[in-house]
Amino acid sequence: MEALVETKSAGPFRQGLQGGVSIALGYFPVAITFGLLARTTGLTFMETVLMSLLVYAGAAQYISLSLLAMGTGVFEIVLTTFIVNIRHFLMSASLSEKLEEDRLFKKAIYSFGVTDETFTVISVKEGKVKTAYAFGVMVISYASWSVSTGLGFFIGEILPAFLQASMAVALYAMFVGLLVPSMKKSVKVVFLAATAAALNSVFLFTTDLSEGWAIMISTFVSAVIVEWVASIKKKGEKNSEG
Repeated sequence: MEALVETKSAGPFRQGLQGGVSIALGYFPVAITFGLLARTTGLTFMETVLMSLLVYAGAAQYISLSLLAMGTGVFEIVLTTFIVNIRHFLMSASLSEKLEEDRLFKKAIYSFGVTDETFTVISVKEGKVKTAYAFGVMVISYASWSVSTGLGFFIGEILPAFLQASMAVALYAMFVGLLVPSMKKSVKVVFLAATAAALNSVFLFTTDLSEGWAIMISTFVSAVIVEWVASIKKKGEKNSEG
């Protein structure tokens, strides 16, 4: 009861920090794994930490590691990251309506901290959300991701050589772990993953595209196809109801 009273009386920034604790705890093992994998991929400590500080996008960072391991060019990595994170446009637009009116430069700052998790925590809060609350959620989440990345890199230094070499397999296991739960919840995700995998194989075996370009183009084309099919299905359901 005392904790509840204390939370209600706390300022919006402190409430945001409290609201973001669960995100920070969830980021800890994922970011440590990223730091460890980044080291085995060949990145330096500074490069690893800077990727988390400047990119701050879990799935995109893991994809970047796999592309770097394949020797993919910078332009393909940047473009693939853009496609993977394009959903952030929609999340930012939604949060813009949820948060209180504020100066543009403040919106530009907290927009950097938008992730799937921070978006969810802020969105479910009742009523208009204060900017300070959003900053609180994002600061603790960002700090957890960045610090844990560095810890993961240092943990990699004390691992035996054979374990470090085996971490390349862990990178693909991580992708499977991220994908399977989504596939269980949505047939659309299953169709998207299957289409992207099929297109990627076609591009690799029938064209001269590099692995990076094949992944990027197959991701984009499969997303367009899936959304097109979904829109046709919706129109068909509306027509049948009418």
